[in-house]
Amino acid sequence: MYFTDRGIEELEKRRGEEEVSLAWLAEQLRTFVDLNPDFEVPVERLATWLARLDDEDDEDE
Repeated sequence: MYFTDRGIEELEKRRGEEEVSLAWLAEQLRTFVDLNPDFEVPVERLATWLARLDDEDDEDE
């Protein structure tokens, strides 16, 4: 188990039944990066990965 799994599990446990928009998620990610600029690159990578999940052309990257 990766250390991050604990955070993911907590998120699922606490908020797993909620429905949110991607616009809401994007705003939360922006706020997180504003408060934690050291995490800008990982958040950008996560956002890009999520945005391209269905893009078959990017699977090789």
